[in-house]
Amino acid sequence: MKITAIETAVYQWERKIPITNGLHTYPTHTLGLIKIKTDEGIEGIGYGKVQLVKQFEEQLLGEDPLCVERIWHKLWIPKLVGRRGPTTNAISSIDIALWDIRAKAAGMPLYKLLGGAKDRIPVYIAGGYYQEGKDLPALAQEMKDYIAMGATAVKMKVGAKSISEDAKRVEAVRKAVGDEIKVMVDANCAYNLHEAIMFAKRIEEYSPYWFEEPVQPDDYDGFRRIGEATSIPVATGENEYTRFGFRDLLNQGQVPILNADAFVLGGITEFMKVAALAQAHNRMIAPHGDQTIHVHLQCAIQNSLILEYYPERFYDLKDTVYTYSLGLNSDGTVSPPAVPGHGFYPNEDFLKPYRIDI
Repeated sequence: MKITAIETAVYQWERKIPITNGLHTYPTHTLGLIKIKTDEGIEGIGYGKVQLVKQFEEQLLGEDPLCVERIWHKLWIPKLVGRRGPTTNAISSIDIALWDIRAKAAGMPLYKLLGGAKDRIPVYIAGGYYQEGKDLPALAQEMKDYIAMGATAVKMKVGAKSISEDAKRVEAVRKAVGDEIKVMVDANCAYNLHEAIMFAKRIEEYSPYWFEEPVQPDDYDGFRRIGEATSIPVATGENEYTRFGFRDLLNQGQVPILNADAFVLGGITEFMKVAALAQAHNRMIAPHGDQTIHVHLQCAIQNSLILEYYPERFYDLKDTVYTYSLGLNSDGTVSPPAVPGHGFYPNEDFLKPYRIDI
């Protein structure tokens, strides 16, 4: 089998209501798509930041798409491209498409091809964003709505308000959902070390399941010091790259929960290496971001903890962008599509009006 063509497209649409985390506001959704075509008619679909994919086209054409390890190391040459940043993001999207081809060629769902450790994974619903007019009762009701959907875990944003105000928001959520529901807090790197420790101590009584990205992603020593100062587990890694970055994070940051993101760190090939490295250190994987490909990866590995899941209220058009919609099981878990490949393919007729130039 040989790669014969590479196609990319980017789609963007306005959110009904812009959302804000500890540092940033997001008024739009963006979906980057890559198609890798082959001489045997099998087409691989990948997602991510695809704007730089074309610079790899010459290196990809004529390659056997099943040889993912060879291709990954052919593309990722840190002296020239890769290591961190948008070129590694582009390699990630390419690699996801290649694994889609592999799974289709094998006639297997992606998670089974990768290991098939389980066929369902618990989720937490990611919400609790800052929005204009969302007071404490509205935040509490939002979380109750997620529990009514069947979720057994929820996540909320912190870091955009004062420590005192955000502590009250955490208190309101805990009271709303009760003691048995897992509550994660996510600062999106909004705090300095001193503030992060102060905030952690303020909210310990509400038993957060984890404290995500309390400080900047390269502050490995900060993660370690926060972990030593609080009983709340620290989670991070959504802005980390490759097995080498996670090696340093594990060795220096001593983080118990890794939010590895296959769309960022180097794709599925690299994600599986990060997962194995984490398993050797008795650490758990809870991926950041898009639930589509990650549901396969979490079901493929033994040391998967939980999956981030975005409801339609924060992922407008979630149920129409793809030809398959990932719904909650009755026990608060999700299961990957049982079809060859990853199963999350674009509804291109629907997306056509949202295509933008890149």
